[in-house]
Amino acid sequence: MKKEKTEKNFIHRPEYPGGAGAMRQFIRQNLKYPPEALQNKVEGTVYLTYDIDYKGKVADAKVIAGLGSGCDEEAVRLVRSLKFNVPKHRGIKVLFHQKIQIHFRLPKKKPAAPQEVSYQLTSKPAPPAGKPKKPGETYTITISF
Repeated sequence: MKKEKTEKNFIHRPEYPGGAGAMRQFIRQNLKYPPEALQNKVEGTVYLTYDIDYKGKVADAKVIAGLGSGCDEEAVRLVRSLKFNVPKHRGIKVLFHQKIQIHFRLPKKKPAAPQEVSYQLTSKPAPPAGKPKKPGETYTITISF
């Protein structure tokens, strides 16, 4: 007969308050695209490992695969600002290791606002009454943007 395992026999992993969706939203809101990466049009994914101490703070963050142009430093800054909820482990101080991917995508250009168009129609004065219209008479249309 096997002994049934209870919840207290397992070490629980730390959780971000609000779950994984809240963590993605926090990263999206606080990600500052590095100016050098914008200028060089660098985009891609930075892969990191980080350690969470027994208090729920990120103790160490290291880049596994980076992009350069300031993206790696921004990813490390973001990960270090994360705070987790860590359950109590019967007085044992546990260090957790986790991995994360931070995606850098260039911001999409907003479509240009529609420009105002003005039309101006000019023509030669109408011929006096009784005079026939000359063939080849032209009109000028000026379009301003």
